[in-house]
Amino acid sequence: MHLLQLRTNEAILWLEKGRSASPALPFVHIWLASAYALKGEIDRAAVELAEARRLSSDNRYSSINALNATLDPVVPKVDALVDATYFAGLRKTGVPEE
Repeated sequence: MHLLQLRTNEAILWLEKGRSASPALPFVHIWLASAYALKGEIDRAAVELAEARRLSSDNRYSSINALNATLDPVVPKVDALVDATYFAGLRKTGVPEE
């Protein structure tokens, strides 16, 4: 939630705690990749993206479209926040649209 509210520093703090507690969960790494990228820490974001992809049993982290297909639509306003923050960070990390 912190990331969607553009509280990037708080998001990173909690996501790093989550990564420490459960390092085998790919979604923690992908959200952390996005947060790092939004903060301009592209190298750190790339490491987290690679780890999410390594831990994933499918191809969901190969593109924005693949990842978006795995998300349940919520409400348009929340979907817009996801695109403006989470996906924006992943784009900065180099995740392609398709």
